[in-house]
Amino acid sequence: MAIAVDKLSDPAVRALVAAINAGDREAFRQTLAPGATMSDDGSDRDLDDWTEREIFSSRGHMDVRSESSAGRALIADYRNDTWGEMRTAWRFTVDGGKITRFETGQA
Repeated sequence: MAIAVDKLSDPAVRALVAAINAGDREAFRQTLAPGATMSDDGSDRDLDDWTEREIFSSRGHMDVRSESSAGRALIADYRNDTWGEMRTAWRFTVDGGKITRFETGQA
């Protein structure tokens, strides 16, 4: 059973997941601190290139299955038009209400 996005504990993470699921690039960018970074399966990636390819141009969507670490760690079923659906883990670093880093990969 998925956790409703509006029930996610951390406000910044909640806003990021909502932006991904809405396909809203601008709302997504608003969740990030300047200079935010990310990694995928343990390798640092260019955040703008990765999010365009893996989220926005491929219609990415997250169904959150569980959260921990005060809402800054998620297990989600993630799907997009490129890879289909897979179980993923997401960890977020939040400072001042903005996401400074996120790490994702297969769970």
